[in-house]
Amino acid sequence: MPSGAWPTLDAGWVWLCGAGPGDPGLLTLHGLNALRQADVIVYDALVQKSILDWAHPDAELVYAGKRGGKPSAKQQDISLTLVDYARAGKRVLRLKGGDPFVFGRGGEEAQTLVQHNIPVRIIPGISAGIGGLAYAGIPVTHRDVNQSVTFVTGHDQSGETTKLNWDAISKGSQVLVIYMGMKHIAQITKHLLDAGRPADEPVAVVTEATTPEQQVLETTLGNIVADLEASELTPPAIICVGRSVHMRQVLDWQGMMAGDAPRNLDPLGRGRPAEQP
Repeated sequence: MPSGAWPTLDAGWVWLCGAGPGDPGLLTLHGLNALRQADVIVYDALVQKSILDWAHPDAELVYAGKRGGKPSAKQQDISLTLVDYARAGKRVLRLKGGDPFVFGRGGEEAQTLVQHNIPVRIIPGISAGIGGLAYAGIPVTHRDVNQSVTFVTGHDQSGETTKLNWDAISKGSQVLVIYMGMKHIAQITKHLLDAGRPADEPVAVVTEATTPEQQVLETTLGNIVADLEASELTPPAIICVGRSVHMRQVLDWQGMMAGDAPRNLDPLGRGRPAEQP
C-alpha cells in the first residue's frame, strides 16, 4: 500500500481486530497499523504480550480476557466498555486472539457497537484452527486426504455438547477441527465413535499453538481421552481429527528446523513413485 494510504483510526471508532493464533509475526499489517494509532486497546487473554509492545506509547491497555473455568469479564460488559470508550471520543482497538469472527464472539461485539451507533471496522486474523495446525505441520486440506473440513466448537452456548448434531458433523466431513474441546473431550469422542468414525482414526491436539510453549499430542480417537489425561496438557488447544494428521509425519517443519528428519516420506501409505531413470 502506498505511503500515506493506510487506513486512519478516527476518534469514536472501534476497530475489531484479530491478533492471530499467538506468534506476533502472524499479526496482519492492518493490525499493526491499528496498534500504532489506538488510544485504547481492549485485549484478550490469548493476545501475546509482545504484540502489545507495538502499541502507541500513550495507549491505554485494558485487559478483557475470557478463559474457560476462570473468573473473567462478562461478554456484554466487554461490549459496552467498547461503546463507552468510543462515545468518549477515543480511538478504540478491540484486539482478539485468532480471528474475531471464528468462535471469537466478534460478531456479538460488532452487533452491540452497531446497535449503539458506533462505527466499526473489521480486521480479520489468522485463525488458530488453520495457523495453529500449520505450525504443527498439519494442513487442514490435502488433495489426497479430504475435500471437506469442518470447524466446530467443543461446546454450545450452554457449555455442553449435546445441542450439536455430532452425527451429521461426523458423517459430513473428512477432517474436523475442534476449538475449545478439551473440557468435553470424553463426550465429543463418544459422539464421534457413536457416529461411526473409527477408533484408530488419527487425532492431534495442539496446545499454545504457534508460541514457544507449543506442544503436540498425536493419538487416535479411541485413545485420546486416556492420552490427554496422561499428558497433563492444558488449554488453549486445537484438536484435529482426520487423516490429515498423518501429514505431520513429513511436514513437521519446526522439527526439521530443530534437526529432526521426517518420520515417513509417504505418510498416506500410497507407495513411493518409481525412481526416474
